[in-house]
Amino acid sequence: MKQILIDKYLEKHGYTEWEPKVALFDMDGVLYDSMPNHAKAWHDSMALYGVEMSEAEAYAFEGMRGFETIKIVAGRQWGRTVTDEESNDMYRVKSEHYAACPTAGLIPGVKALQEEMLRLGLRIGVVTGSGQHSLLERLQRDFQGLISPEIFVTALNISRGKPAPDPYLMGMSMAGTEPWQTIVVENAPLGVRAGVAAGCFTVAVNTGPLPDEILANEGAEIVLHNMDEFRQLLPELIP
Repeated sequence: MKQILIDKYLEKHGYTEWEPKVALFDMDGVLYDSMPNHAKAWHDSMALYGVEMSEAEAYAFEGMRGFETIKIVAGRQWGRTVTDEESNDMYRVKSEHYAACPTAGLIPGVKALQEEMLRLGLRIGVVTGSGQHSLLERLQRDFQGLISPEIFVTALNISRGKPAPDPYLMGMSMAGTEPWQTIVVENAPLGVRAGVAAGCFTVAVNTGPLPDEILANEGAEIVLHNMDEFRQLLPELIP
């Protein structure tokens, strides 16, 4: 399987080398089992503004910065442009709803996967569309010794979020790597699209309710169903 995946990836992007040095992880749904909370918070908070956002739709927009999600969803339903002030206010309310939810646990097997990555010589970074300070601070505590703190991209330090490639381009800049040296770990369609657009080897771990085909159609090199599957495959991917 290893050589087939790598050869397809190299051919797709026109690369001649495969030299993985860093893994860039999304956060929600990849490090934390937080998407059910986000989906509920989106649905409940947007209803206060007369905006219908189903929990399924929240999964479809996962990975995009909340500020941008609101502009798209509310703007479409209101039939007008949502101002920056409106979007910021609505995202603040959404964040308050999320903070009131039960604490999300870690995705099963993710720390064991990262330990295996470190053993194989990969550094680990985070590329998330989140800008919620409490969750970002918790992440640095929970994954201390695993995640390199200098490779940390959030909604607070990018101007264009996923599905644009910018977040992963910034992650590679922080890591000092090229796309063929970078593995992206995602669970959401827009995140997969961003990783692929940045030219990275993009692995989708489908921890949510969306069909595998949606992630595959966005260009993921492979779609897996849990972190243990990825950990078992990983030694085959590292030269």
